[in-house]
Amino acid sequence: IAIGNGTASRETDKLAGDLIKLMQKAAPAHAGQARPAIEKVVISEAGASVYSASEYASQELPDVDVSLRGAASIARRLQDPLAELVKIDPKSIGVGQYQHDVNQSELARTLDAVVEDCVNGVGVDLNTASAPLLSRVSGLSGTVAKAVVRWREQHGAFKSRQQLLDVSGLGPKTFEQSAGFLRIRGGDNPLDMTGVHPETYPVVEQIIVKVAKPIDQIMGRAELLKPLKPDAFATPQFGAITVKDILAELEKPGRDPRPDFKVARFNDGVEDIADLREGMVLEGTVSNVAQFGAFVDLGVHQDGLVHVSQLANKFVNDAREVVKTGQIVKVKVLEVDVPRKRISLTMKLDAQAPRRQPGDDRPRENRFESAGRGRGGYSGAPGGRGSGQPAPASAMASAFEKLKGLGTK
Repeated sequence: IAIGNGTASRETDKLAGDLIKLMQKAAPAHAGQARPAIEKVVISEAGASVYSASEYASQELPDVDVSLRGAASIARRLQDPLAELVKIDPKSIGVGQYQHDVNQSELARTLDAVVEDCVNGVGVDLNTASAPLLSRVSGLSGTVAKAVVRWREQHGAFKSRQQLLDVSGLGPKTFEQSAGFLRIRGGDNPLDMTGVHPETYPVVEQIIVKVAKPIDQIMGRAELLKPLKPDAFATPQFGAITVKDILAELEKPGRDPRPDFKVARFNDGVEDIADLREGMVLEGTVSNVAQFGAFVDLGVHQDGLVHVSQLANKFVNDAREVVKTGQIVKVKVLEVDVPRKRISLTMKLDAQAPRRQPGDDRPRENRFESAGRGRGGYSGAPGGRGSGQPAPASAMASAFEKLKGLGTK
């Protein structure tokens, strides 16, 4: 069960947990059969509302209510986040605090390049991919991606990569750029489900001759592929480095480079900022990273801040050196300011929470707000530092005379 992390997500998570327990109790345990395994996962719903109101969503789910389109998007993110998130403009997912302050055309160009790299790195199933996903493949424009989907709807599933050349608007140059990133499972040629480019199939044929086994008995067999030397199969067109990549792909055909899916386990009973206590150790997901620190989602509707000084037991210049968005981390609560909805966290789990005087429940001063108080005065004097009162005119005048004496302007 995929649960969005927006409003009432913790309450929904608790409801789903209670329902799962009831269902498992009610399900009859037949001999030799386990009770049904149901899992619940809280995932990011950033941009789901943007997708649900988009033109593509209305084409994809024409007879479905807008709110249910958003629910479908959240569910698909659990199945394959990359395939779903490419349907949304990256800026709508939330790429940073200052995204509107930079050059918008350059930001869009850079984000598109990053998304394209991600899609090409993972690969795309040619027979199931949507037009927005296909349009992110190197060499395929939005028009060609739609033509591929239309061809698939008219003629059925692709059986080989060569059939791409039958698609109107997809010529040899586009085929050369895109074919290596498109996968076909259960097709005529087992190599079509790998990242091996059709241009390099002759190199694979040499490997087949050397090993003296059919390709389906070679793929995934490290003991057969490890002894082979890349230099032995190198040609003027494809060097030893390319052959090395081919052997690595044959060893793990169709391997998904993405790491195993993990999710932060939120603590029971911690559903609101008021439930947090200093010294609590919690698990959370990094929701955003800036130079000065990282924001962590603890499942209490308010992200906590791990200041850059609290990220590690060493000097850290930039938080991005230590953590990245989506990472699951363990943090300790240093301070909770409920009225101002501020949560101060540390990743140094042995760190001590700041000490308070007994009975002092007032919110702590913001160091940025109090930084200018008392400037111009002297420590210990009325209006000096720490008094919180404006410096007297005489003290200001005295300081000004001293500066004039130094010859400053």
